[in-house]
Amino acid sequence: MSANSATTPDNVPEKQKTRFRISDKFPFWAQIVTGLVLGVLLGWLARSQDISWLKTTLEQVGGIFVQLLKLAVAPLVFFAILVSITNLRKVNNAARLASRTLLWFMITSLIAVAIGITIGLLTNPGAGTGLTPKDGQKPEGSGSWIDFLTGIVPTDVITPFTELNVLQIVFMAAVAGIAALQLGEKAEPILKLSNSVLELLQKALWWVIRLAPVGTVGLIGFAIADYGWELISKYATFTADVYIGCALVMFGVYPLLLATVAKVNPLQFFKGAWPAIQLAFVSRSSVGTMPVTQRVTERLGVPKEYASFAVPFGATTKMDGCAAIYPALAAIFIAQIFDVQLGIQDYLLIAFVSVIGSAATAGLTGATVMLTLTLSTLGLPLEGVGLLMAIDPILDMVRTATNVAGQSLVPVIVAAREKILDHDAYNSASSSPVDGYDEVRDDVRDGASDDVRGAEQKDAVPVPA
Repeated sequence: MSANSATTPDNVPEKQKTRFRISDKFPFWAQIVTGLVLGVLLGWLARSQDISWLKTTLEQVGGIFVQLLKLAVAPLVFFAILVSITNLRKVNNAARLASRTLLWFMITSLIAVAIGITIGLLTNPGAGTGLTPKDGQKPEGSGSWIDFLTGIVPTDVITPFTELNVLQIVFMAAVAGIAALQLGEKAEPILKLSNSVLELLQKALWWVIRLAPVGTVGLIGFAIADYGWELISKYATFTADVYIGCALVMFGVYPLLLATVAKVNPLQFFKGAWPAIQLAFVSRSSVGTMPVTQRVTERLGVPKEYASFAVPFGATTKMDGCAAIYPALAAIFIAQIFDVQLGIQDYLLIAFVSVIGSAATAGLTGATVMLTLTLSTLGLPLEGVGLLMAIDPILDMVRTATNVAGQSLVPVIVAAREKILDHDAYNSASSSPVDGYDEVRDDVRDGASDDVRGAEQKDAVPVPA
């Protein structure tokens, strides 16, 4: 038996075997790491040698990659939410699953914001930075509870798509999905069309995802060339706090919940979910990563019908990094710069905003709207947002990775608690990169996840109480 045949399943088509062999030689994660290293080197070179054209090139490459991701956001969110809601009709106890999913979203967000507040109180990230209120700049747009609540309902059906107001798009998609459920068979033509459009969008997005290594070079390179290590050093404590907070949530809280609540192997979760987490780190977009997140969640044994609801729902509302850890630390940081004393009631307000208002982040790169919502609730100067804009891209990488890890975690927990998790699929989930849309769909349809798709038709694997 040859080496290739030993590592490639016999039932895999020859064309697909070729793809496996190519990805084994230079896997996607290695391409991402190479992009990171090359980006840092080029960014350092552009800054140290003052090479303006190189800096501009890096900016354009990174900007085009992010723009391509954003291009698919509006239609992807609409059809993903619409289809995910209608897919719940295929799942037993759909209302129970939806409510449990929302509950665990809130529980994990509350834990994350508590960790963020604790780290901020222990480290005083705003002290000793040398920054003053004059260094701040009020953002052009800001969030408030009035804007948040009144902004949910759009004034027309076109503007949310042209202005990329994801919250309004989610609202319209939810209304359309619920209406389709009520119509029953009459809505089948629309649902078939919606599924086809969603497949088309995800296929196109895969082409963009394959450009992630190139996008990484531009995004990381421009960050280093534009900001430099000197600026980063001013925010050293705050940056470390964000990364430590996200690491504690991802590698502390999440494994604990998996081991005690879901009663599954935490290491196996990260093995299966890693392709989505690493892409989130680079792309800085939960929505852009959503197709990969859904595939790895299904690969971890979550029934397809439930995953197709929970993951799109989480990609627009489940933000432990952007909406919990970051605004908590940022509020403490800004309060210290502006010499404002925060009390117990302020920390309770931070927790409330993080748990209830996380939909304001809407899965896009950056968490400015969520931060301005938090600051306006606390009565802190919005000019404080300008203090953090320069360092935001570097922070956004780990925030988004934490978001996506949580978006995959909660469906696993809920599926395990509801006894619909395929433990065989979970325990056999590999860390192999998600290298292609068709490849993963074939893997889900023809491989170990066949049992996942039929979870409601067969006896579920028992889960200890």
